[in-house]
Amino acid sequence: MKNSLLKLYALVALVAGLAALSFVGGLYVGESSSPDQANAGRVINFNSSSEDVDFNLFWEVWNLLDSKYVPPTVGTTTDVAITDQQKLYSAIQGLTQAYGDPYTVFLPPKEAKTFEEDVSGNFEGVGIEIGVRDGFLTVIAPLKGTPADRAGIQAGDIILEVDGKQTATMSIDDAIDLIRGEKGTVVILTIGRAGLDEPLDIPVTRDQINVPSIETELRDRVFIISLYNFSATSPYQFREALREFVQARTDKLIIDLRGNPGGYLEASIDMASWFMPSGKVVVKEEFGDGSGESYRSKGYDIFKDNLKLAVLINGGSASASEILAGALQEQVGATLVGTRTFGKGSVQELIRLDGGTSLKVTIARWLTPSGVSISDGGLAPDIEVELTQEDILADSDPQLDRAIEHLNSL
Repeated sequence: MKNSLLKLYALVALVAGLAALSFVGGLYVGESSSPDQANAGRVINFNSSSEDVDFNLFWEVWNLLDSKYVPPTVGTTTDVAITDQQKLYSAIQGLTQAYGDPYTVFLPPKEAKTFEEDVSGNFEGVGIEIGVRDGFLTVIAPLKGTPADRAGIQAGDIILEVDGKQTATMSIDDAIDLIRGEKGTVVILTIGRAGLDEPLDIPVTRDQINVPSIETELRDRVFIISLYNFSATSPYQFREALREFVQARTDKLIIDLRGNPGGYLEASIDMASWFMPSGKVVVKEEFGDGSGESYRSKGYDIFKDNLKLAVLINGGSASASEILAGALQEQVGATLVGTRTFGKGSVQELIRLDGGTSLKVTIARWLTPSGVSISDGGLAPDIEVELTQEDILADSDPQLDRAIEHLNSL
C-alpha cells in the first residue's frame, strides 16, 4: 500500500531514462530533404512573415568568432576547438529555442540516436518524466518501482541541478542526457520542493527501466484499475482488467491515472472506446491555422448506462492520461477526483533529417470533446482532494477513499 502511495504522491514531452517518444500523447514521424545551401548569405523573404531576413549578419558573426574568439581559460572544455559542424548544430538548436516551446527541439546525431533507442525500449536511467512548468524543469511523474520512485522523487519537484550543473538555461534534452546513464551509476538531483526552505540533494542509482502498466484491486465493492502508462500493450492489458471487473460483479469502477505521464494516443482512444458508442469524439486535434481533426470512439461500449465511474487524477497525470480523463468526464459523466492534471496537451512530429539528425516540432494542440485546451492549465477535478506527505507517512490515501465514498453513495 505504502509503495503505491509513494508512487501516487511522487509526481513533456520527454522522459529521463524512460521511453521519450511514447509519452507525448501522439507523435508523427516523417522525412525531410536537405535545406537549400544556396540560400546562405542571401536576403530571404519568408511567406509566413513580412520581415526581410538578412543572413549576412549570421555569417558576419560566424566569421568574427572564428577570427577573434579566445577561450577565457586554458586546459578546460572551453579551450577545445569547436568544429564547424558543432557550430551549425548549436545554431539550429538556438533557432528552435527561439520558439519558447520545450517540446520543439533539434536533435544532433547522438541525441537523435538516443531518442530512437528510447522509443525501442532499450534504455537505462532513473525512470522519471520531466517537462517545463513556469519556466522550471519539473518532474511530471516517476514511474512506480523505478529508481526515482524508490529514492523519493515527487511530482512537482523542480530539478535545480543535475550533478552540480544548474538547469536554469538547460534544455529538456540536455537535462535528460545528464540524468540518464549506465545501470549502477549514481546521479545526484538537486530538488526544490514546495513546503521546504532548502533544496534537497537526492542521489539516484540508475537501473534498467521496466515500465509498469496496470494493477487491479477490489475494495469495498469498488473495482480499481491503476494505469501507469499508455504503452503499446496497455490496451490489451486494460481489456483483461475490464474482464476482471465484470467478473467481480460490481457496477462501481475507479480508473486511477495518478502519476501516469501518458503514452500512445491510440491506446487512450482504444480504452475510451469501451465506455463510449461508436462515433463519439474522444479528443480533438487543433492545428495552427485553426483547422483540426477529431478522433472518435471505436464503439466497444460494453457498459452502456450500467456503470458508476470515477477517475483519479493529479499533477502527474499528463498527455494521454488527460485525453482519457477528459473524454470520460465529458462523454460518459465520469467524476474526476484528486487534483488538477499537468496540462501536456501538445502534439509533436518527428522529422528525420540528413546526417542522422532529427527535428521534433509541435504541430497541434489537444482539445477535450467540448473544446477545452488541455494545455491551458490541465483538467480540474470535480471533487478536489489533496494527498499530502503526512498522508503517505500515515499509509493513508484520502483521494482513493473519497472516490470510493462517492461511488458507494450513488
